[in-house]
Amino acid sequence: MNVTSLIRAGEQTKYLSLDLREAEAGESIELAPGTERLVVVLSGRVAVTLDGRDCGVAGGRADVFDGAGDAIYVPPTSSAVLVAVDDESATGVKVAVAGAPAGTPPPGAARIIPAATQPETVVGDDSWGRTVRTILGPADAASRLIVGETVHNGTGTWSSFPPHRHDRVSADEAQLEEVYYYRVHPANGFAVQVRYDTDTDQEDLRIAHDGDAAAITSGFHPLVAAPGHGLWYLWILAGEERAMRVYVDPRYRWVSEQAAFTKP
Repeated sequence: MNVTSLIRAGEQTKYLSLDLREAEAGESIELAPGTERLVVVLSGRVAVTLDGRDCGVAGGRADVFDGAGDAIYVPPTSSAVLVAVDDESATGVKVAVAGAPAGTPPPGAARIIPAATQPETVVGDDSWGRTVRTILGPADAASRLIVGETVHNGTGTWSSFPPHRHDRVSADEAQLEEVYYYRVHPANGFAVQVRYDTDTDQEDLRIAHDGDAAAITSGFHPLVAAPGHGLWYLWILAGEERAMRVYVDPRYRWVSEQAAFTKP
């Protein structure tokens, strides 16, 4: 079983951590009690045991571009054992484990979150259209984590556009740090992560390769895939308040307003 630590709380972030874990058929991924965690099955299948209770099998997609995936919610006081199941669609299993310390709201119960129950919304249009799946939303039983995934509806297209931010506290904005985990298809391609802050005039461009992760703690953060390439990314949020209030850059709000107006 291989473990890759991508983001560590206390280093790149205050709350969030992100690990990748891979196991061959018959190998187990074990999570002891600790932080609040959400395990997102990226490929393959696992037999799930939560607090000694057999909960069945989760997963089944060949890769993240194959459709929505199951997830497993593990609250701080719970343990989980995930055994990789032999699957024709994938060799072994690969999961992303997002974690954060519990906040003020009580954690939810340990459970599988089936792909079929995750709300899915098409956001944007044309060169900035994407499908957003909310795996663990603000209305779901959890203490701090908010998690979802986004897949672009074309190649060479934009996401997180119009640009938004969520690093300040106001009636229109909740203060949330965020982690992105990127997958690119074909895998030798790349995306460009844009970051800018109108409060400080800071601007930054970074190449995002397949399998990279980034911590976003301030500012606006749109991104775009290279021409001919598909983009999927896992997004993980955490803060003192478990709410999804984002502030959209006023200069670009017309883009979504115009798209809504022109739709039949």
